Amino acid sequence: MWRPAVRRFGFCSRCARKLIAEARLLRPASMATVTLKGVKKIYDNKVTAVHDFNLEIADKEFIVLVGPSGCGKSTTLRMVAGLEDISEGDLFIGDKRMNDVEPKDRDIAMVFQSYALYPHMTVYENMAFALKLRKLPKDEIDRKVREAAEILDITQYLERRPKALSGGQRQRVAIGRAIVRDPKVFLMDEPLSNLDAKLRNQMRAEIIKLRQRINTTFIYVTHDQTEAMTLGDRIVIMKDGFIQQIGTPQEVFNHPANLFVAGFIGSPQMNFFDAELTKSGSAYSLKVAGAVMALDGETQEKLASCGVESCKVIAGVRPEHITFAPDSAEHTLTGSVDVSEMMGSELHLHANVEGKDVVLRVPTTELPSEHRGGIPYGTQVHFTFRPDLIHLFNPENEQNLI
Repeated sequence: MWRPAVRRFGFCSRCARKLIAEARLLRPASMATVTLKGVKKIYDNKVTAVHDFNLEIADKEFIVLVGPSGCGKSTTLRMVAGLEDISEGDLFIGDKRMNDVEPKDRDIAMVFQSYALYPHMTVYENMAFALKLRKLPKDEIDRKVREAAEILDITQYLERRPKALSGGQRQRVAIGRAIVRDPKVFLMDEPLSNLDAKLRNQMRAEIIKLRQRINTTFIYVTHDQTEAMTLGDRIVIMKDGFIQQIGTPQEVFNHPANLFVAGFIGSPQMNFFDAELTKSGSAYSLKVAGAVMALDGETQEKLASCGVESCKVIAGVRPEHITFAPDSAEHTLTGSVDVSEMMGSELHLHANVEGKDVVLRVPTTELPSEHRGGIPYGTQVHFTFRPDLIHLFNPENEQNLI
């Protein structure tokens, strides 16, 4: 089938095979919306792992569940897969209720953190196994396996066993085994956590490419916020079994719903300060560690529209939104350098301000030439906050004031 493409367009045989494989994977697929309504997971010891989980996932959407260990994200994924029973609530894939449907009948495919490959089988046999259980014709199994292998660039490893592969190659095989099934929903449970940093970056890029090639709804679980930000159309941030915020990566970064989300998303994490918000007439000012910080007009308008009065607040500022000041002034904080981490393109600076560690993220191009290799311990620095990028939180309920 690929030979006419070689003759007509001058492609090499490998490129032609890959184009045909991708074209087949891009064929129209049935609708695969996923809806969770009031889903709970309560274990026998009365521990509730997931509380009142509500989420609508659009057809072909890439959703990432993210949060610290024990927040309930993997349990939620396993309920979608049918590997955990749903204690309360409803799960729909398309318009069909799936609570009591066996995992094999849900038309989903799952990639596990541990790869879960059969060690006694070759790569080809691992990828073909589920298709053989379906009793598909041999030629169709062979075509599907080789098409997926071509897409994932593992054709040369088809006759090897898993022990002869690297971690990244094994993960490709695990993904390939899921692809060949043409699932409505693709589930991935921390698939990159066993890889080293360089390989994780490469595989993340491969998953982005894969997503662009196949018409499938993705639900992806990770504790790594970088993966969440780069992969997801929307992110679901979880803590202690509860959803904290759902939004696009940019929405949760720019407008965190509460203190937890603000501290979880972003690296290095957001700086937090005990502060005092003062309303004078229709204007607001913010006092932080003795400095009076300006607030931009939009923030002032939002505070006024929410009816916020003078009160104690927690002010949050991201390290990249703190700027150096030449001298001490009413709007500046002063601290002494504790740690200077040179990252190449930027400097991560830890400054001690009245006993509190404040982190600044400064591009090296903005540093004086004498400090581009780092700033010595004990150096006194002055800095201020960007007035349009200060976040304000209620210290009692930890919710964003605006």
